[in-house]
Amino acid sequence: MLDLLPDLCDEHGDKVTVLEPLFENFGGEAVFWGQAVTARCLEDNSKVRELLATPGTGKVLVVDGGGLLRRALLGDQLAAMAVENGWEGIIVYGAIRDVGTIGELGLGVKALASCPLKTEKRGLGDVDVTLNLAGARIAPGDYIYADLNGIIVSREPLSHSDL
Repeated sequence: MLDLLPDLCDEHGDKVTVLEPLFENFGGEAVFWGQAVTARCLEDNSKVRELLATPGTGKVLVVDGGGLLRRALLGDQLAAMAVENGWEGIIVYGAIRDVGTIGELGLGVKALASCPLKTEKRGLGDVDVTLNLAGARIAPGDYIYADLNGIIVSREPLSHSDL
């Protein structure tokens, strides 16, 4: 089902927050959902690499890059690692790169934009933190649902026949 979010919003509107429509679709999977794993990092994707190296079945990585677009927090190598480790999707409040390759992977990816410049690796950033981005609060363990219509977050899992 390509239009999952409208149905979820109709059925569970009182339980969801819709993120502002700032994100572009870059991944090969248009529809994805899972429990949020959170990271905050500015122009350093060391923590993104650490998280994507772990098992990700049933999980969506939400990365708060501060909305900065000068460096890419995700590229083809990390996206391929995410696929290998079973991640459902990645949402980047910032930039990504290698968008042609990422678009061919079986992974949901949303970001603000693309930028060809990689990040520096300094080991900086925080994981498992509550994020406030795109008009929404996202805590570790919240439920993220995404499709071509946007992104929603819920504190509890939502039921729907297509999930």
